[in-house]
Amino acid sequence: MTTWLVTHPACLGHDAGDGHPESPERLRAILRALEDPTFEFVLREQAPRASVAQLELAHDPEHVRSVLDAVPETGHAPFDPDTRLGPGSGEAALRAAGGVCHGVDGVLQGLAHRAFCAVRPPGHHAESDRAMGFCFFNNIAVGAAHAVAQYGLERVAMVDFDVHHGNGTEQISRGRRGLYYFSTHQHPLFPGTGIPSADPPANIVNATLAEGDGSERFRAVFAEQILDRLDALRPELILVSAGFDAHRSDPLATLQLDESDFGWATRELVAIARRHCEGRVVSVLEGGYSLSAVGRCAAAHLEALMM
Repeated sequence: MTTWLVTHPACLGHDAGDGHPESPERLRAILRALEDPTFEFVLREQAPRASVAQLELAHDPEHVRSVLDAVPETGHAPFDPDTRLGPGSGEAALRAAGGVCHGVDGVLQGLAHRAFCAVRPPGHHAESDRAMGFCFFNNIAVGAAHAVAQYGLERVAMVDFDVHHGNGTEQISRGRRGLYYFSTHQHPLFPGTGIPSADPPANIVNATLAEGDGSERFRAVFAEQILDRLDALRPELILVSAGFDAHRSDPLATLQLDESDFGWATRELVAIARRHCEGRVVSVLEGGYSLSAVGRCAAAHLEALMM
């Protein structure tokens, strides 16, 4: 069973400024952890650049141009106080979105069963026409839209266990044929969206967790509100927004998960993928800002993808 690790050195080149939590050290910590002999047989793949046409499957053309044109030669170009481009950010953002499309191509063409895209900057807060929350292009939504456009899939599920709600992924997916979005997230917390409604769109599922919730509550909510509905969908492909900032040591949130919870959630998603879509899962790194924990979390996630 072939598993891909998709990444690129350019993803280390995105620098949002001194002291910013979304630092290159996050990815370095993950890549160090994935040098363990456990992952000896994982195939390393270089993330290609996303094409403008691929980005425009999820983003307005004006947004794509505004991001790429704003990349500075020196210093930083802010979209908001938290979301800043540096000189290497444009190349990193193209490789991040392109890496997810490459992972989708790999599993749908039978070259891999599953893929983990260890890329940055993250993407799930980026809306169709807006960069925000450390995110410029919505990597997972670009990959999902690519699966629909290129392969004609009708049920592409995006499952997001990042501690923050993926407002951008929901906004891009809302009412859109072929795309389905499922999210667990802490509420209240940035960006303040993702509150379950009495009459949600048919392709959106939001499940909230509260400050201090730990493994037992997370697993119950994930099983009852995400996994059961995902299983009923019978997805043709599962994409995962793999954020590890629900870990108890993360500085940006207050859930109490540990790395075993991310391994459990991933194994459950793989089991559903085996039932409905020949095991095809592509995951993409989102958050996770504890440098002492993010590597262990990614290792637990990738080990589960290998099963």
